[in-house]
Amino acid sequence: MTVSHDRQAGSILIVDDTAANLNVLCGILRERGYKARPVPSGELALQAAAASPPDLILLDIDMPSMTGYEVCERLKADAALASIPVIFISALNEIDDKVRAFAVGGVDYITKPFHFGEVHARVATHLKLGRQQRELQESYDRLRALEALRDSLVHMLVHDLRSPLTALTMFLAFLKEDAAPALAPEQRDDIDQAINATQRMVLMVSSVLDVNKLEAGQMTLQVAECDTMALAREVLGSLGPLAQGRTLSLRPQTGVGGAWLDRGVVYRVMQNLVANALAFAPAHGGEVVVELDRVEDGIRFQVRDNGPGIAAEHHERIFDKFGQVGDPTQRTVFSTGLGLPFCKLAVEAHGGRIGVESDVGKGATFWFVLPERPA
Repeated sequence: MTVSHDRQAGSILIVDDTAANLNVLCGILRERGYKARPVPSGELALQAAAASPPDLILLDIDMPSMTGYEVCERLKADAALASIPVIFISALNEIDDKVRAFAVGGVDYITKPFHFGEVHARVATHLKLGRQQRELQESYDRLRALEALRDSLVHMLVHDLRSPLTALTMFLAFLKEDAAPALAPEQRDDIDQAINATQRMVLMVSSVLDVNKLEAGQMTLQVAECDTMALAREVLGSLGPLAQGRTLSLRPQTGVGGAWLDRGVVYRVMQNLVANALAFAPAHGGEVVVELDRVEDGIRFQVRDNGPGIAAEHHERIFDKFGQVGDPTQRTVFSTGLGLPFCKLAVEAHGGRIGVESDVGKGATFWFVLPERPA
């Protein structure tokens, strides 16, 4: 929509079938520096607004052929004109008249005979609000454009990073296997640390790519029946090297059974949650417990650690994209930026739910529940 953005004055369309009212309003508004355009009917008002959208419309109600209510409804039904504020000016002063005026989209109501001081005050107020809304929308659009650019750059970078990181992990594993007899314990530990770091990087890179796919609706779930206990054991087996002295255990409840899910996606969700728990469990005496249980609405998977915990006010924000929360005084940051958002999107794509239970100093329990069959 092309609208006048004169910051000192505004373009005002005045609609009234009484010539005297048009002349008075136009004359006084023009004296105040506004660009006033008079039209004597609803039909002409719609044509004038479409040809050159004003910043504001002063609209009479009781007009022949087309009432002000009808004019306002037509304006609000047009996407190019719907945002133009409409102030009704009418001799109708019943409550029902005013209620209907607001119901069809008016922003204000002035009763005739009007006092110009009141007209000017309300015109100035709504022009200012309109400018602020446009500026807010422009800022929002710029932020969205920057966010889209950021996402595009991140996607490009991480896509190119995944292959060399995977190769690096493989070569480090070969190095550890071939050179282990000739290496000192400290050197073998260094290789283990390098392998763990590259595994975490691969996990983060994969999360970035999958979050983008899930948000764009481009990830189709490959649902099949899956043994959830076997899946959990596989996840823990893959992350064993990350434990580094921490206790990592699986405590299934009886009769968990299977569920219909995308095995690869849910594997990644479990992997993210367990890796996150291992990262925040204490290096000495750290404990991460993984539990599966059958609940009323499906199968519940949870991972519990004895780390620093997360304050209640952060429980929702921690699942936001690029959202990181923590205690800056302790240099503690929770979430990898996209690992937990990926988990949330993936679980919800299955028709499930996810959350966290935690208090500061009492560890954290991340959980999700998947239905036995996605809807």
